[in-house]
Amino acid sequence: MSKTHHGHSIKRVRDMLGIKQETLAAELNMTQQAFSKLEQKEQIEDEMLDKIAKILHVSTEALKTMSEEATINYINTFTDNENGHFFTQNCQYTFNPIDKIVELYERLVKAEQEKVALLEEQLKNK
Repeated sequence: MSKTHHGHSIKRVRDMLGIKQETLAAELNMTQQAFSKLEQKEQIEDEMLDKIAKILHVSTEALKTMSEEATINYINTFTDNENGHFFTQNCQYTFNPIDKIVELYERLVKAEQEKVALLEEQLKNK
Protein backbone atom coordinates (compact mmCIF):
# COMPACT_ATOMS: atom_id res chain seq x y z
CA MET A 1 0.00 0.00 0.00
CA SER A 2 1.50 3.33 -1.05
CA LYS A 3 1.67 6.31 1.26
CA THR A 4 -0.97 8.98 0.88
CA HIS A 5 0.28 12.42 -0.14
CA HIS A 6 -1.08 14.59 2.69
CA GLY A 7 -0.97 17.80 0.64
CA HIS A 8 -2.90 16.22 -2.23
CA SER A 9 -5.50 14.88 0.21
CA ILE A 10 -6.00 18.37 1.63
CA LYS A 11 -6.29 19.83 -1.86
CA ARG A 12 -8.85 17.21 -2.94
CA VAL A 13 -11.06 17.80 0.09
CA ARG A 14 -10.66 21.58 -0.20
CA ASP A 15 -11.56 21.50 -3.90
CA MET A 16 -14.56 19.25 -3.32
CA LEU A 17 -15.84 21.66 -0.67
CA GLY A 18 -15.19 24.70 -2.85
CA ILE A 19 -12.84 26.28 -0.32
CA LYS A 20 -10.09 28.53 -1.68
CA GLN A 21 -6.48 28.38 -0.54
CA GLU A 22 -6.79 31.97 0.68
CA THR A 23 -9.65 31.01 2.99
CA LEU A 24 -7.80 28.12 4.60
CA ALA A 25 -4.60 30.15 4.77
CA ALA A 26 -6.43 32.93 6.63
CA GLU A 27 -7.89 30.42 9.11
CA LEU A 28 -4.36 29.12 9.73
CA ASN A 29 -2.82 32.62 9.99
CA MET A 30 -0.53 32.09 7.01
CA THR A 31 -0.21 33.48 3.52
CA GLN A 32 -1.80 31.84 0.50
CA GLN A 33 1.69 31.16 -0.84
CA ALA A 34 2.71 29.36 2.35
CA PHE A 35 -0.46 27.27 2.21
CA SER A 36 0.20 26.43 -1.45
CA LYS A 37 3.64 25.12 -0.47
CA LEU A 38 2.02 23.12 2.33
CA GLU A 39 -0.27 21.41 -0.19
CA GLN A 40 2.82 20.33 -2.13
CA LYS A 41 4.25 18.44 0.85
CA GLU A 42 3.89 14.67 0.89
CA GLN A 43 4.11 14.49 4.68
CA ILE A 44 2.65 17.19 6.93
CA GLU A 45 3.16 17.38 10.69
CA ASP A 46 0.31 15.97 12.81
CA GLU A 47 -0.34 19.29 14.58
CA MET A 48 -0.89 21.10 11.27
CA LEU A 49 -2.98 18.22 9.89
CA ASP A 50 -5.18 18.41 13.01
CA LYS A 51 -5.80 22.13 12.48
CA ILE A 52 -6.61 21.67 8.79
CA ALA A 53 -8.87 18.68 9.48
CA LYS A 54 -10.90 20.69 12.01
CA ILE A 55 -11.38 23.53 9.54
CA LEU A 56 -12.41 21.12 6.77
CA HIS A 57 -14.65 19.13 9.16
CA VAL A 58 -12.90 15.84 8.39
CA SER A 59 -10.82 13.54 10.57
CA THR A 60 -7.05 13.80 10.62
CA GLU A 61 -6.91 10.11 9.81
CA ALA A 62 -8.94 10.73 6.66
CA LEU A 63 -6.35 13.23 5.42
CA LYS A 64 -3.56 10.76 6.21
CA THR A 65 -5.06 7.76 4.45
CA MET A 66 -7.66 8.92 1.94
CA SER A 67 -7.36 8.03 -1.74
CA GLU A 68 -9.01 10.14 -4.44
CA GLU A 69 -11.95 7.74 -4.70
CA ALA A 70 -12.40 7.68 -0.95
CA THR A 71 -12.37 11.48 -0.89
CA ILE A 72 -15.26 11.61 -3.34
CA ASN A 73 -17.21 9.01 -1.35
CA TYR A 74 -16.55 10.83 1.93
CA ILE A 75 -17.74 14.16 0.56
CA ASN A 76 -20.80 12.59 -1.08
CA THR A 77 -21.76 11.07 2.26
CA PHE A 78 -22.28 14.56 3.66
CA THR A 79 -24.20 16.14 0.78
CA ASP A 80 -27.84 17.06 0.64
CA ASN A 81 -29.50 14.54 -1.67
CA GLU A 82 -32.27 16.96 -2.62
CA ASN A 83 -30.11 19.63 -4.19
CA GLY A 84 -26.54 18.33 -4.04
CA HIS A 85 -25.19 21.18 -1.91
CA PHE A 86 -22.70 20.54 0.83
CA PHE A 87 -23.74 21.49 4.33
CA THR A 88 -21.10 23.77 5.79
CA GLN A 89 -20.85 25.83 8.90
CA ASN A 90 -19.39 29.29 8.82
CA CYS A 91 -16.82 28.80 11.56
CA GLN A 92 -14.63 31.56 12.82
CA TYR A 93 -11.61 30.47 14.81
CA THR A 94 -10.70 33.87 16.12
CA PHE A 95 -9.69 34.94 19.58
CA ASN A 96 -10.60 38.46 20.63
CA PRO A 97 -8.39 39.58 23.53
CA ILE A 98 -10.56 42.68 24.08
CA ASP A 99 -13.35 40.45 25.40
CA LYS A 100 -10.98 38.88 27.90
CA ILE A 101 -9.66 42.30 28.99
CA VAL A 102 -13.21 43.60 29.54
CA GLU A 103 -14.05 40.47 31.52
CA LEU A 104 -10.94 40.94 33.66
CA TYR A 105 -11.75 44.60 34.35
CA GLU A 106 -15.32 43.70 35.31
CA ARG A 107 -14.02 41.17 37.83
CA LEU A 108 -11.51 43.69 39.22
CA VAL A 109 -14.19 46.37 39.59
CA LYS A 110 -16.48 43.91 41.38
CA ALA A 111 -13.66 42.87 43.73
CA GLU A 112 -12.89 46.52 44.52
CA GLN A 113 -16.58 47.24 45.17
CA GLU A 114 -16.74 44.31 47.57
CA LYS A 115 -13.59 45.54 49.33
CA VAL A 116 -15.03 49.05 49.70
CA ALA A 117 -18.29 47.66 51.08
CA LEU A 118 -16.37 45.54 53.59
CA LEU A 119 -14.25 48.50 54.72
CA GLU A 120 -17.35 50.71 55.06
CA GLU A 121 -18.98 48.03 57.19
CA GLN A 122 -15.89 47.85 59.41
CA LEU A 123 -15.92 51.65 59.85
CA LYS A 124 -19.60 51.58 60.89
CA ASN A 125 -18.89 48.96 63.54
CA LYS A 126 -16.17 51.04 65.24
